[in-house]
Amino acid sequence: MSAAPHTISDREHMARALQLAERGLYTADPNPCVGCIIVKDGKVVGEGWHQFAGEAHAEVNALAVAGKGAQGATAYVTLEPCCHAGRTGACTEALYAAGISRVVFAVDDPNPQVAGKGAEWLRQHGIEVSSDLLAEPATDLNAGFWSRMQRKRPRVVSKLAVSLDGRTALANGDSQWITGAAARLDVQRLRARSSAVLTGVATVLADNPSLNVRAAEYEHCIQPLRVILDSKLRTSPHAKTLSLPGKVLILTVSDAPDKAAVLTAAGAEVVVLAAEQGRVSLTAVLALLAERELNNVLVEAGSVLNGSFLQQGLLDEVVVYQAAHVLGGDAFGMFALNELEDMSQRPLLELNGVRRVGADLRLSYRVLPA
Repeated sequence: MSAAPHTISDREHMARALQLAERGLYTADPNPCVGCIIVKDGKVVGEGWHQFAGEAHAEVNALAVAGKGAQGATAYVTLEPCCHAGRTGACTEALYAAGISRVVFAVDDPNPQVAGKGAEWLRQHGIEVSSDLLAEPATDLNAGFWSRMQRKRPRVVSKLAVSLDGRTALANGDSQWITGAAARLDVQRLRARSSAVLTGVATVLADNPSLNVRAAEYEHCIQPLRVILDSKLRTSPHAKTLSLPGKVLILTVSDAPDKAAVLTAAGAEVVVLAAEQGRVSLTAVLALLAERELNNVLVEAGSVLNGSFLQQGLLDEVVVYQAAHVLGGDAFGMFALNELEDMSQRPLLELNGVRRVGADLRLSYRVLPA
């Protein structure tokens, strides 16, 4: 709970800290994006954000800029300061050592190692603590981190490029290009913000996609892990994605050491997971990715895999790039679902964003709980 009502000035400073936190969107993974500013006598004396996992946290970077100006100052942080030493030292101790007298943070850290303990440590050491300021945008900024900490699985977003009549490819499989260049660049941004890009072997065989970030605008990002669900290990060792820099993870239910050895020699990591109706269990997939500290998974796949994620309640958001043309009834749709017996079984989505991207529309939908 907050020690006192927040002022307009408090909100302005926290809003600035959130702007700083966004600078870590493409580089901080698997850590959350965090921003911090140090304010003394109404003047900002230090700013910082968390840039790379394993390096200094936002508070430490801001304190380094503030120097002696941190004595008696207020620190505004977008996430509860950590109180444990991992790859870096505890931020609570750094704030105390610098002489910070008040800490305002946006939202409690969902990491069980922190989760209220950081705020309590600060209070016990005589520092005034105030929280719950712009908590919603601070949480949204790190939705994947929250998902991994609280649900033990990454946040899953499906990206779909469709025609006006909701078709993703012609009946012969041709899908390049449904949308325009601006939409494809926006997809590069989605990939750059993701911990992993996931697809199925059918897409690999049909489209031979790269699945990496190629746009110069995001060349500084951490390349996402490329994940292929391949129950029978049909991926070709000559697939384009295997020839590119970065890691490729192939998840299968097939115990075929010869095939696995060929793909391993081509640069992939092959992992056998539990089966579900002859295919790789999606629940097992997400559990494995969470264990590997992946926060955000972007699904770029066909209607069967998208339908499975949606029908199993494992999809959090759908991003649709819709072009102004029609492909017809024989073309492929977005989601292949098991037959629904009544309307109450429909997966429900809520539109939460619309904007124009070049000649196309970008629509984002939140998937509602069943």
